[in-house]
Amino acid sequence: MKKNLTLFFLTFIIMSMIPPVDFLTQQLKFPRVQAANREKRKIVEEILLAQGINSTDFELFLRGFKKEQKLEVWAKNKGNGSYALLKTYDFCANTGVLGPKRRSGDRQIPEGFYIIDSFNPQSQYHLSFRVNYPNKSDLVFADKLNPGDNIFIHGDCVTIGCIPIGNENIKELYLLAAKAKNAGGTINVHIFPSKLDDIAYNSLKQEYASNQSLLQFWSWLKPAYDAFENNRILPNIVIDEAGKYLVN
Repeated sequence: MKKNLTLFFLTFIIMSMIPPVDFLTQQLKFPRVQAANREKRKIVEEILLAQGINSTDFELFLRGFKKEQKLEVWAKNKGNGSYALLKTYDFCANTGVLGPKRRSGDRQIPEGFYIIDSFNPQSQYHLSFRVNYPNKSDLVFADKLNPGDNIFIHGDCVTIGCIPIGNENIKELYLLAAKAKNAGGTINVHIFPSKLDDIAYNSLKQEYASNQSLLQFWSWLKPAYDAFENNRILPNIVIDEAGKYLVN
């Protein structure tokens, strides 16, 4: 028994001395990520360097606008408060209408505040990472039996509710996201119906005046949009029991 315990502790000590394989190293085992790294690594490093971002220790934030069909990529060094805009990608296909996703098969791109919760280096759409729809707010308002799921930002140029940016662009963004994930941060994703500056928001209110429930939902999104616009710092967003987004 004593011999077995000694062997166990020796094994534990040896294993604890072996550094864990980091996320980026794991991802680079996959052929498409390897190819993306060969083709885009220098570009990605230059994008980060241009904004003074440490390529091994930074946080990433994505912000999508459905009407404009744009996906903004923001980053900041860990420990810094404010984000800098790295790049903007075009959606290369679109689906649905303005307004949140509420059920499987409605072809809607979600609207709200999310995080990236998984990466797929063998995606049907070249490379992809998943947005954590449905979140707590979505589950209050979406179809109870079938709210839908598996919303991705991905390559290729087809969609039934995801955000596609094409294969060349996803190579860059996937590398950026994998590097940010490797640094241990959470990748936040905010998806809006459109830009929500006062002019654009008033235009939405006029166009959708007959849909008060939709306008109420968008009124919950605007404070977070304004907060980030004002100082380039991610606001603290919570979801109450009724599913309402609140900015602290």
